[in-house]
Amino acid sequence: MRSDSVKRGMQQAPHRSLFNALGLTKEELDRPLVGIVSSYNEIVPGHMNLDKIVEAVKMGVAMAGGTPIVFPAIAVCDGIAMGHIGMKYSLVTRDLIADSTEAMAMAHAFDALVMVPNCDKNVPGLLMAAARINIPTIFVSGGPMLAGHVKGEKRSLSSMFEAVGAYTAGKMTQEDVYEFECKACPTCGSCSGMYTANSMNCLTEAIGMGLAGNGTIPAVYSERIKLAKHAGMKVMELLEKNIRPRDILTREAFLNALTVDMALGCSTNTMLHLPAIAHEAGVELNVDIANEISARTPNLCHLAPAGYTYMEDLNEAGGIYAVMKELTKKELLYTDLITATGKTVSENIADAVNKNPEVIRPIENPYSETGGIAVLKGNLAPDSAVVKRSAVAPEMMKHEGPARVFDCEEDAIAAIKGGRIVSGDVVVIRYEGPKGGPGMREMLNPTSAIAGMGLGSEVALITDGRFSGASRGASIGHVCPEAAVGGPIALVEEGDIIEIDINANKLSMKVSEEELNERRAKWQPKEPKVKTGYLARYAAMVSSASRGAVLEIK
Repeated sequence: MRSDSVKRGMQQAPHRSLFNALGLTKEELDRPLVGIVSSYNEIVPGHMNLDKIVEAVKMGVAMAGGTPIVFPAIAVCDGIAMGHIGMKYSLVTRDLIADSTEAMAMAHAFDALVMVPNCDKNVPGLLMAAARINIPTIFVSGGPMLAGHVKGEKRSLSSMFEAVGAYTAGKMTQEDVYEFECKACPTCGSCSGMYTANSMNCLTEAIGMGLAGNGTIPAVYSERIKLAKHAGMKVMELLEKNIRPRDILTREAFLNALTVDMALGCSTNTMLHLPAIAHEAGVELNVDIANEISARTPNLCHLAPAGYTYMEDLNEAGGIYAVMKELTKKELLYTDLITATGKTVSENIADAVNKNPEVIRPIENPYSETGGIAVLKGNLAPDSAVVKRSAVAPEMMKHEGPARVFDCEEDAIAAIKGGRIVSGDVVVIRYEGPKGGPGMREMLNPTSAIAGMGLGSEVALITDGRFSGASRGASIGHVCPEAAVGGPIALVEEGDIIEIDINANKLSMKVSEEELNERRAKWQPKEPKVKTGYLARYAAMVSSASRGAVLEIK
């Protein structure tokens, strides 16, 4: 066992003295040491229940003959961080989480790990760490929040943000907004739509690193506690069989995850996270492949914000395994891959049943014949840009309009709320990419303001930043190269005509190459917005969003 390097032999007597200081018995030291990575904190609603999940995991590990030892991981609540400097610190925590988990696991010679994440950057950060450390590992998330109920309808966090836009447009009273405020987020858990946290927890299941139900069992259900106990027991089986993350995280497993992503209509942030996790697993995963997969993968689910079903509905309908079972009807998945259940994909989904064809459309009757995400290219995005196609109104799939150009999110929001954005406009928000932000902020406030004001099917937004999984409409993010490195988005001028054709995967501006070259010759880099601390180091090391915004040594 790896832990023998800190437990056995005369040279390890000092180490054992420190284990004694922890109160560990000889019997506990004779067992494998299993690190439980706890993302519990008291500021993120998706994490406030993780203490209970961790205790259940510990019991499962102990029942199966291991010694569980807990250590922490940080997490940021994207909703609370939204719309101010805090959002610069969201994506960047993914690497802090991966790095600190690697440091703890390697420094203390754990034999195996159970990761207990829940929210947006926490899940991919721990998946990156799992691939990097490569010791037997399993995931169990804290689970999704139940949907809220406002005026007899199910609601979620995206409804809450849009309510603010509706108030600004005079379509809601202050009392209406307050009712949303009190009822939209009624329980602990990751916000109840197919936003980034739930997307990544579902894809953890699809890629083979979690047990059935990891992505969909609601946080408040006792079934989630049982799942955690089973995860603790299962990691001991993985240790015995020496099944490691890189045995599971193969290229084919990532292609499965992308396929399920398209069927579910996941957050566009998956186009950042899957390449970053693949990078740590030694797998080359270019976002360009997303269109190839999307072209053959029907979109089977329209969860919020794309529709009016929620994670609890997906769970009752059969969960991720039921979605995967539908996909196998057209042989869209690799089914002979080993997973963290100790079984293959085929064995895992053998008994899965689609219990609600309104929530999970049968593959013969999809919402669309193509997947939920599209990667766009053109003279505005030579490398790539990303849009959640399944959440775009049909009339905005093809759009042409004048650019309204802003060099930061705050200026765009002021224009939107000031009534200066009108039907047909294309709002361009730049210098918000991984380097330019720095930190690639999510733009939920401007998209929600537009949707709440009733312009969601008339106005497009384009940015080198990101969009929340809660955003809907023609919200096109991850434009690469970003403005901070002189990408074409930096050359757009007020009034330029922007052409969007999502079905053709195109994003262009009607500006001649000669004119663009003249603008390029005059372009000057902007002064960095942040010059000290972690954000400055991040900006110096981060790669393009098209490559997952991974950190690289120059």
